[in-house]
Amino acid sequence: MENNQASQQPALTGNVMFYKNPQPLSPEQHAGLGVKKIDQPFGFLREAHAVPVTVTEFGMAGTAYPVIFVGEELTPVAVMGIRQSENLFVQADGKVDQDFYIPAFIRRYPFVFANDQDADRLLLCVDRDAPMVSNQPEIPFFQDGQATDFTNNAIEFCKEYERQRRSTVEFINLVKSLGLFEQKSVSFQPRNPDGQPSGEQQKIADYFAIDENKLNDLSEEQFKQLRDNGALGAIYAHMISLLNWQRVIQRAVMVQQEQQPATA
Repeated sequence: MENNQASQQPALTGNVMFYKNPQPLSPEQHAGLGVKKIDQPFGFLREAHAVPVTVTEFGMAGTAYPVIFVGEELTPVAVMGIRQSENLFVQADGKVDQDFYIPAFIRRYPFVFANDQDADRLLLCVDRDAPMVSNQPEIPFFQDGQATDFTNNAIEFCKEYERQRRSTVEFINLVKSLGLFEQKSVSFQPRNPDGQPSGEQQKIADYFAIDENKLNDLSEEQFKQLRDNGALGAIYAHMISLLNWQRVIQRAVMVQQEQQPATA
């Protein structure tokens, strides 16, 4: 890990979900800081209805959530809600059910790599405003001016995440070059407390997915290219994960039904 002098202010770029005040981690500026246990370790996730995942996570994330592709860069995300700012998998106590996979994008918090344009490098940053970051820590970031094992492990975790992120970009470029993406949409039918349809269908999202028909139409050489690149497993995991739309919709319906008596 490279240390920055307190007087240096690297020109950081990038804006990442969850991070309100990311600062380059250094013993000069953060000598007394560390992390402590908090009552709601995933409270920050409560308002995120979709979270990025890497290609190596498709299989694990796909057991719980739909994995779809969004935006111009076709970023893969795990869908955790059907409305903006509503996560259906975070409980009232700020915890995530242990039966559901927690993506690495979430688990690395409050750490993140940021670009230092001036030096053309990545810097490990910490969200100074994260609720678990404290000046009375249970686990310090530094000890005697040196990074603790906890901090070094965070660095390695973020390095591995960056490697997987780059592999994900390569996967997307490969799938895109073969013309496998297809724009799709998903809707759900609102229902009353008796389970009967109530009102018109509501669109949840427009997104991109890998089309099974296009996959089947590939030439033998193109299919071999996907196989040799290790992409087939991720493709099938993604396609199977789309069956989880029903799980997410059902959770939304249950939340709606639970809220109705309170507003009656």
